[in-house]
Amino acid sequence: MEVLETVEAIRSLVRAARSQGKRIGLVPTMGALHIGHLSLIEAAIKECDFVVVSIFVNPTQFGAGEDFEKYPRTFDADLEICRKAGVDAVFAPTTKQMYGCENFTWVKVEKLTESLCGQSRPTHFRGVTTVCAKLFNIVASDVAFFGQKDGQQAIVIKRMVADLNMPLEIVVCPTIRQPDGLAVSSRNKYLTEQQKKDATLIYKSLQKCQQMIESGVKNAQQIIAQMRRILQQVPSIKIEYISIVDAETLQTVDQLSGKILAAVAVRIGPARLIDNILLDVPK
Repeated sequence: MEVLETVEAIRSLVRAARSQGKRIGLVPTMGALHIGHLSLIEAAIKECDFVVVSIFVNPTQFGAGEDFEKYPRTFDADLEICRKAGVDAVFAPTTKQMYGCENFTWVKVEKLTESLCGQSRPTHFRGVTTVCAKLFNIVASDVAFFGQKDGQQAIVIKRMVADLNMPLEIVVCPTIRQPDGLAVSSRNKYLTEQQKKDATLIYKSLQKCQQMIESGVKNAQQIIAQMRRILQQVPSIKIEYISIVDAETLQTVDQLSGKILAAVAVRIGPARLIDNILLDVPK
């Protein structure tokens, strides 16, 4: 496995792999790798001949007062995970490599970034789409792999790729959960054991949503009220949003029909946690 820090080096390596007819897969990450990332890596290895994992804590997707400085950085452990998994190359650029001078050019996906997390993090998705566009241009992969846990991000990235005719496929892999249902996240490291236990209510609220829909309830506000009741069982959870939206437009819906995304964002102690489920509601 090669570990590369410069744009020129990773391009050269990928170019050599492509010249051999290899299908290139990219797993973009900010490091602090866990079993969720590993599932993406395994999917990439299964589908592709040459797999690149990027490790870059992207400063432009963090807003003022967010956890950029505190974000977990476990580079040596990350490399070991990649090595054991059979990754071909790790691209670990410095901030100077990715943003060599003041950025005047940004990629912004409109409308899809205005709801859900975009309400409280107005510059977040501009940073995400810009860094992903950079990575797609640098690595020039055939496929890139993302997790469903960041559901809005996955939808935004897919739309960016489609709108800009980028020559790659976006694969969205299922959310990986702990046995108690808590979605695996790098930010779980911020939580105490009690807070982790409290955080299991996030997925329980989403399960309640699914149960109500399966029982025939189609009124979004009725479902959201029951989800809120579950999350309010413990004082440590501060609800940021509970939303049920169209899975393509991310617009709120009153009466559920077709493909919908039920999404939750909460704060527990120092952590902001998100989770979601995709459902297909019979018309």
